[in-house]
Amino acid sequence: PPEEVEDASEPTKRDRSHLENTLKLNEEKPADDVSGVLQRLRKIYHSSIKPLEHSYRYNELRQHEITDGEITSKPMVLFLGPWSVGKSSMINYLLGLDDTPYQLYTGAEPTTSEFTVIMHGPKLKTIEGIVMAADSTRSFSPLEKFGQNFLEKLIGIEVPHKLLERVTFVDTPGIIENRKQQERGYPFNDVCQWFIDRADLIFVVFDPTKLDVGLELEMLFRQLKGRESQIRIILNKADSLATQELMRVYGALFWSLAPLINVTEPPRVYVSSFWPHDYHPETHRDLFLKEEISLLEDLNQVIENRMENKIAFIRQHAIRVRIHALLVDRYLQTYKDKMTFFSDGELVFRDIVEDPDRFYIFKSILAKTNVSKFDLPNREAYKDFFGINPITSFKLLSQQCSYMGGCFLEKIEKAITRELPDLLGSIGLGKKPNVLSCDVTGCGETPKNRYRKP
Repeated sequence: PPEEVEDASEPTKRDRSHLENTLKLNEEKPADDVSGVLQRLRKIYHSSIKPLEHSYRYNELRQHEITDGEITSKPMVLFLGPWSVGKSSMINYLLGLDDTPYQLYTGAEPTTSEFTVIMHGPKLKTIEGIVMAADSTRSFSPLEKFGQNFLEKLIGIEVPHKLLERVTFVDTPGIIENRKQQERGYPFNDVCQWFIDRADLIFVVFDPTKLDVGLELEMLFRQLKGRESQIRIILNKADSLATQELMRVYGALFWSLAPLINVTEPPRVYVSSFWPHDYHPETHRDLFLKEEISLLEDLNQVIENRMENKIAFIRQHAIRVRIHALLVDRYLQTYKDKMTFFSDGELVFRDIVEDPDRFYIFKSILAKTNVSKFDLPNREAYKDFFGINPITSFKLLSQQCSYMGGCFLEKIEKAITRELPDLLGSIGLGKKPNVLSCDVTGCGETPKNRYRKP
């Protein structure tokens, strides 16, 4: 039969030495001791950020409570994109899993229907999603809230690989256009958002032979807003096209993504073929190899900056919690001002929630505090938020003070402007002093892109 003939001309495998060299997989390097920094980070989080977060139920707004497992977790690399663009093949290739029993399934059909977390373990084994979510020492316990249907679609694979000692990969189900969330049986976008919020590097992978930017992909890019410095776009399977064709596709990809990503600096695009087989003859192998090495260097950068990223992540989180608290406080103050002895509280508050701009709620926050307008949550979110949490169940910020503990708001502001930047300085960042000092970032503006070489 013809299949056997194909087997006989097995495509040659590519040399992997550049992978090992760039990712420094063979170096026995001393594990830098970050446990002290992590402990201080945990302490700042619990004493200065969490009280405000709880008091104003921030996790119901962003579904984002930070667990201790998350503070200590490894950097996470997330693979997103349409189905069958080679996400799983790319992970197999980076980890050398091909032809082992643990390679991720790949093929032309939509094969990955699960969120697969590939992490380090002493020996190869698979872990059920339900078990992963139940284990509070892992950073995946918050995923329980997406329900049983989702946990059945979550799977963990432990692999004894050097790279995974430093980083965790997450493979996602391909985006299938014109497919409703209901058909998936769990809130796909919310789950994606959960992973996006925590990823240190996000690879959005495309196949140049089938570029269609449909609705689900547009949704995805909307969710990636604010994470632009983590996004890398990958034009995979690049050796399957002739050069001229590839240039056209490259242009088309940028053209269709431009309206979705409005940043001054477009995300980095890597053009190569990320799988173990040799490049097609007559294609730009030198270029593809260079692109691959620079992608690996990017990955290395994330591993080396992991503590800085952690601190920046907690600080960004604190900024959001603070804004949320200021907003709830403002809603509450407005409500108290409008209430009279005879008014119906429910109706008074409904007015405020329906049209916060009439009461200058969002404007006043921008006016009186160093809050960037890009960090303001959207107004609609507060309709839902107050729909579940009655305004009367909150206290004003001015009342959230104690003689011993000080005021919640002051503590979180001190964490944002002093404690977290100081902690960052203590990592021995001789090379970049005070990256997060307020003069640079305006304490609320987005931090500079850490992965750009100056």
